[in-house]
Amino acid sequence: MLNSTSKALSIALFMLLVSMQYQLWLGPSGLSQLFEIKRQIASADDQNAGLAKRNAVLAAEVEDLREGGEAIEEQARTVLGMVKEDEIFYQIID
Repeated sequence: MLNSTSKALSIALFMLLVSMQYQLWLGPSGLSQLFEIKRQIASADDQNAGLAKRNAVLAAEVEDLREGGEAIEEQARTVLGMVKEDEIFYQIID
């Protein structure tokens, strides 16, 4: 059988193991926080992907406005409601 010193050492090592497992699973820097951080990263990645798509659309629109007069004319017509000098504007109200 084990003597008292071996028993005490075994108990101390077991308590140390339990303490380390507690820190790993339930502690403030344990696996639960790791999973929460991974979830936040995935959410941020999704948001960044949406913003990157929006930025690409805006960059394409800026490029169109820089290069061609057609895009400027289209913006003036749709946003500002402008018409050319010799055009007639008809507004249909439902």
